Amino acid sequence: MVIVIMGVSGAGKTTVGSLLARRLHWTFRDGDEFHPAANVAKMASGTPLTDADRWPWLQAIHTYLSKTLDNGDSAVVACSALKQEYRRRLSEGLSGVRFVHLSGTPELLAQRVAARKEHFMPPGLLGSQLAILEAPSDALVVDIGQSPEELAQEIIRRLEISVPI
Repeated sequence: MVIVIMGVSGAGKTTVGSLLARRLHWTFRDGDEFHPAANVAKMASGTPLTDADRWPWLQAIHTYLSKTLDNGDSAVVACSALKQEYRRRLSEGLSGVRFVHLSGTPELLAQRVAARKEHFMPPGLLGSQLAILEAPSDALVVDIGQSPEELAQEIIRRLEISVPI
């Protein structure tokens, strides 16, 4: 199984995803690692990405998901996956991909983004992400008002995953 932890900037994808992966003894990958340098530079300058910018990024993540599943491995990947079309591209032709949407109020998300240091995504882009977010019908939705530990436990419980000893 591969779990894609999705949501807008500040939702806690990396924090929750890495914690979840550690608890499950799975590999964790942050979707930001798959961005071409041009995308990172564009976002760092405060310019939202276009769909054309995102396609190669999504394809790179899809390739990783496919190889992981083909090898019989499990992983957790943090990826915004804001639109249904993005989620479709990520999971196209793959069984074993589950999406978990970290959802929170715009106010809480804005607080979290403003508090982050050393991240290329400026707080001003949160509004553009919220504007394009298409609420998933194909994902487990969890509220980010809980601690990261509680969120990881809820995901494990609701997806009925056995935790290794």
